[in-house]
Amino acid sequence: MQVQTRIELEAAAFRALRDHLMVQRPDVQNIDMMNLAGFCRNCLSRWYQEAANARGIEMGKEEAREVFYGMPYDTWRAQQAEASPEKQAAFKVAFDENVTKKAPK
Repeated sequence: MQVQTRIELEAAAFRALRDHLMVQRPDVQNIDMMNLAGFCRNCLSRWYQEAANARGIEMGKEEAREVFYGMPYDTWRAQQAEASPEKQAAFKVAFDENVTKKAPK
């Protein structure tokens, strides 16, 4: 497979994931994603921001988050239900394992 073709396929898969989370399943809470998969919309937006910044494109946290939420983060957050104490406890573990103690790339 040619490099450009691979890049285009990866970009298409990425857009499908973003669309799925933003349009088809906005009800899925970040805490559930982090607890089950070790990443969430905030992780995706951070990775997007980091990639832009690494290429000299100035992008802030809120601008990157809007790419994955389709709206300002605070607006999306206000629409979400409060997580249970059990989910919050599991999130602390998942966040520590997947964000705080990031594995080397």
